[in-house]
Amino acid sequence: MATEEFKPALIVVDLQEDFCPPNGSLAVNEGRDVVPVINSLLKLPFAAKIATQDWHPANHISFAANHPGKEPFVSTCTVVNPSNAAESYETRLWPVHCVQDTPGAALLPELDVSGIHVIVQKGTDHRVEMYSAFYDPLKQPRVSDSGLTAQLRGKGITDVYVVGLAADYCVQSTAVDAQAEGFKTYLIEEGTRAVDPVAWEERIKAEVEKAGVRIVKLDSPEVQRLYKQ
Repeated sequence: MATEEFKPALIVVDLQEDFCPPNGSLAVNEGRDVVPVINSLLKLPFAAKIATQDWHPANHISFAANHPGKEPFVSTCTVVNPSNAAESYETRLWPVHCVQDTPGAALLPELDVSGIHVIVQKGTDHRVEMYSAFYDPLKQPRVSDSGLTAQLRGKGITDVYVVGLAADYCVQSTAVDAQAEGFKTYLIEEGTRAVDPVAWEERIKAEVEKAGVRIVKLDSPEVQRLYKQ
């Protein structure tokens, strides 16, 4: 009997200064604590090791500072498809973060980037929010696509493991989209932290699993098989 093909990829989501203490403008509590776990994963024989980087222009739509009278964390705005006014969605507004070519947009220096094969920059179109490493939420037509799906398929990837920041935003969206694109997808809990840990535990984890993503631990069989390749 032929064994099932297993060609895994690791996606390290947005491990950047602005998402981490002590100085990040949108710091996730304990965000830096995931680095040792991720560095250890980067030593494993993944067929593709990808880091993503939020890479916003200064006029990005998600910045509350670009909407007079709006406040970060509490205010929202409506994102309208620039090619189809009938399609829109509501998004939360944030402090200015990860602006292109600023210190806050840099990957953490303690991340072992020597193990990274590709860096995918996302959120580069000022008109749309893009939590996912794959594409924005708009579909008719899509506004921004990173090309990540094509990269993974080109390498014959079968399974995708996702870590990074933040669990309840960009990690969640990346994992759900990877699953939707046909990859068996795993979110490794020790390799992520959430903006809102309570909502993550009480609601969002179940939503991620409902989408088909497996939420796993380092000692789970899905992760342990990586050490046996």
